[in-house]
Amino acid sequence: MQFFSALYGRAMAWARHRHAPWYLGGVSFAESSFFPVPPDVMLAPMSLAHPKRAWRFALITTLASVAGGLAGYAIGYFAFDALEPWLRETNYRASFAKAETWFGEYGFWAVFIAGFSPIPYKAFTIAAGALAMPLMPFTLASLIGRGARFFLVAGLMKWGGARMEAALHRYVDRLGWATVLLVAAALLLHHFA
Repeated sequence: MQFFSALYGRAMAWARHRHAPWYLGGVSFAESSFFPVPPDVMLAPMSLAHPKRAWRFALITTLASVAGGLAGYAIGYFAFDALEPWLRETNYRASFAKAETWFGEYGFWAVFIAGFSPIPYKAFTIAAGALAMPLMPFTLASLIGRGARFFLVAGLMKWGGARMEAALHRYVDRLGWATVLLVAAALLLHHFA
């Protein structure tokens, strides 16, 4: 199934547009709270096409992503009251209590790891808001985690050139579905643990 390839193709078309930096910022913002495609798929070809502007693209991606993370935090923070009755009526209350404990112990590191890794960052931004994680550590962890990831991607494209972009294109579906399977497995383990 070529689901991620189609999304990748659309992102590649946006990456070549004259307003690409604006699109990159929009995708980066949206991905942090609801959009399924990571901004790396635009950042990589843009950095490849314009290596001298790679660090600028990484900065745009980082700042827009953190802003989107703050929007996700607000969704969790302000929408939790509407979701709480539903949580009480379902078996998700116990899972939420575990997540609350986990965030209490590892809040900064949980957000940092989600920001850097292929784990869906948006889930952590919304959960952090719902659990009222202190905003400063949340923002700092997001800035460091997202920045490290996006500057790494931009640097690899600047350094690796067309080889890197070809590898990304070749494996995007496998990487996308592997991420989906890993998240599903983690949710199942968490649910039955």
